Amino acid sequence: MEDNQYTKDTAPSLTGCQKDGSMKCSGLNGSGDGSSVFFNERGLTYLGCPKQSCQLNVFDYLADIPGNADTTDLVEVQFKNTRKGYYHNSNNLPLEKGDIVAVEASPGHDIGTVTLTGKLVLLQMRHHPPKSMDDIKSIYRKARPVDMEKYEEAKSREHDTMIRSRQIAKELGLEMKIGDVEYQGDGNKAIFYYIADGRVDFRQLIRVLADAFHVRIEMKQIGARQEAGRIGGFGPCGRELCCTTWMRNFISVGTGAARYQDLSLNPQKLAGQCAKLKCCMNYEVDQYVEASRRMPSREIQLETIDGTYYHFKSDILAGMVTYSTDKRMAANLTTITAARALEVIAMNKEGKKPDALDDRVPEAPAKPIDLAAQEDLTRFDTAKKKKKKKHKNNKAEVKGEE
Repeated sequence: MEDNQYTKDTAPSLTGCQKDGSMKCSGLNGSGDGSSVFFNERGLTYLGCPKQSCQLNVFDYLADIPGNADTTDLVEVQFKNTRKGYYHNSNNLPLEKGDIVAVEASPGHDIGTVTLTGKLVLLQMRHHPPKSMDDIKSIYRKARPVDMEKYEEAKSREHDTMIRSRQIAKELGLEMKIGDVEYQGDGNKAIFYYIADGRVDFRQLIRVLADAFHVRIEMKQIGARQEAGRIGGFGPCGRELCCTTWMRNFISVGTGAARYQDLSLNPQKLAGQCAKLKCCMNYEVDQYVEASRRMPSREIQLETIDGTYYHFKSDILAGMVTYSTDKRMAANLTTITAARALEVIAMNKEGKKPDALDDRVPEAPAKPIDLAAQEDLTRFDTAKKKKKKKHKNNKAEVKGEE
């Protein structure tokens, strides 16, 4: 083991460590970012979220293949929350998933966790390609205790910096909200994430923040969905928010998705914690659109000898349609299959009217089954007697042969 790495006995500033084999700890003292510290099988510490539901987690299914790490020198490194990047392993360090490394930044260096190595990094870069291959920076070294001390000190200032920056923005009269602050690993740079409805001139704000915190300032505008993902929470389904766990790319959601699924157009029920329409409304809309093509039109009336039937409601996935004899209210509701409704529509076009809307013959109610009356209860005893008789006959035959 290298001398510049933490071990289970030398890892500093760890709180709430468990005694089980995982050696999971609740976090760094004063970090305030909610990140956890873990020990891997080699005794090295690493930050981040190792669980499969982590938003940026990618399952490395090529990790066990010999020579996979030598296919490319590119390494994926994850930082706080939803930020990660790709770096060159120029020094040929023996890196594995979970190692804490110091990477090149502008200016200085940053501290991150290795999340992916080998050929899978090239496949991931197809989904999120960098602007230019020349922009890919290098990995300096594995993190040393001195680097981690600076990292902890920088993280401990993030919450107070965010509160103070909000007050400064309010004093300057800027219509913006600073939702999060992220310090670089060496503490020389801070990224301020903010949301705003319109364009904001924050040139004066940057000068004031630089004088107040003595760091290099970078402003990044995010949307309401990104802010909800960074804050976290639980949805009405009882599970953690999708934007917090796995969703990174957001697709616009319209009210048409609610109409296809026959959802009530109630903004309070359709909106998520970001005050936008829930992203999960897009999950099943394609299935509803496909299934709705096999359903009859809602504007078409069905004519029968009994009277005229109007569309009342539909169960798209089950393929059932309910009709009413009154156009404005539920009266004499009759539920039929979509195939039967299309059959009646075809008959009406030919000038024919069926006798009834539902042509299914009602089934007779099933009679209760009396198990005791079906067979003789002594059938088990009879079987035993037969076996005994057969056994005695076999004995008699053996004696006769003797």
